[in-house]
Amino acid sequence: MNRKLLPFTRELAVSMAEKYSTPFYIYDEKSIRRKAQSFRAAFEWVPGGFRNFFAVKALPNPHILRLLRDEGMGADCSSLPELLLAEKAGLPGEEIMFTSNDTPAPEFVRAKSMGAIINLDDLSHIDFLEKNAGLPGLLCMRYNPGPLKGGNAIIGKPEEAKYGFTREQILEGYTLARKKGVMRFGLHTMVASNELNPDYFIETAVILFELAVEIYRETGIKLEFVNLGGGVGIPYKPESVPVDLLYVSRGIREAYERIITKNSLDPLRIFMENGRCVTGPYGFLVARVIHEKNIYKRYLGLDACMANLMRPGMYGAYHHITVLGREDQPLSETYDVTGSLCENNDKFAVDRKLPKTGIGDFVAIHDCGAHGHAMGFNYNGKLRCAEFLLKEDGSVKMIRRAETPEDYFATLVD
Repeated sequence: MNRKLLPFTRELAVSMAEKYSTPFYIYDEKSIRRKAQSFRAAFEWVPGGFRNFFAVKALPNPHILRLLRDEGMGADCSSLPELLLAEKAGLPGEEIMFTSNDTPAPEFVRAKSMGAIINLDDLSHIDFLEKNAGLPGLLCMRYNPGPLKGGNAIIGKPEEAKYGFTREQILEGYTLARKKGVMRFGLHTMVASNELNPDYFIETAVILFELAVEIYRETGIKLEFVNLGGGVGIPYKPESVPVDLLYVSRGIREAYERIITKNSLDPLRIFMENGRCVTGPYGFLVARVIHEKNIYKRYLGLDACMANLMRPGMYGAYHHITVLGREDQPLSETYDVTGSLCENNDKFAVDRKLPKTGIGDFVAIHDCGAHGHAMGFNYNGKLRCAEFLLKEDGSVKMIRRAETPEDYFATLVD
């Protein structure tokens, strides 16, 4: 199989281009809602409740956050602007998880004033938080399992990552925080990104459940929740297999009953903080071919560039490309698909098999609903494009306008 389907037609893309110009992002509301609902349904069994805190960094738009709030999701934030976005989306207090590292004091102050769950990254941050914002009644700590858990290509090995407490430090941290008056506790880890092996997440749950038992035995602290982190990947390539959430849920439930229930630590809430798998497959970057070039290779030049979608140039990541109106034509040609940035890695695809494509054709780049527009930048004076939401009724709503030169110059001072 070499095709991926689109939730919109070429006619819609052409009409939007005539009104707003290309490039632009478009997100499929119906599919995003269905994904959020499937998450909730998969973990209905969790005693005390389950919540996925959507990773705001994946798609930082309040329209998307409100949509997901309506489907029961919270927000995973790691900066002051992300906290403000969650607040703007109407998410209250403990429906926000604030997980950051090397955190400036004003961000801790704001997170505490909002009643967000603060997830500390280091033992020294207990005193830092107390000094600058005061300790909250509920505190979470991020565990780095080191060599106990393998990482993956994107996030790296846990023992080489800058994140989290060691096992010894986390036991010390809970003891210290309780002495300082904190009464409620959670436990967190995040050790993978874009992982497609479903057993990986079950193994992570086992590690945290066993640590929860150890914390109780060593300190007497009974955790309120464990946050298994995110990292559930998406099938960027047509032949890849998506993660089966029901399989993951069954494995985590078995581990819960074997470890948590057996040790009388239930009910224990379970959280996750997935972003990519919630919105990633349901966002598309639509662009137009404006140049063809034939030298040592054949190139299709788009009116989008790496400033609109960084992942292929930064990671060599694969994003599927559909030439609108040519879906049923044979993949008879080989192209590099490029942008106009003055960098040679400004390529959306290298040696990609596509139908015969020419100037004026529209392309849709798939799986851009996470870490797409969010990673945009202004290098070379490039301006970030508009974002649209394809509503369930088939209408289209602009949820972020395109930047203008005036926006680019707005922060300059005489």
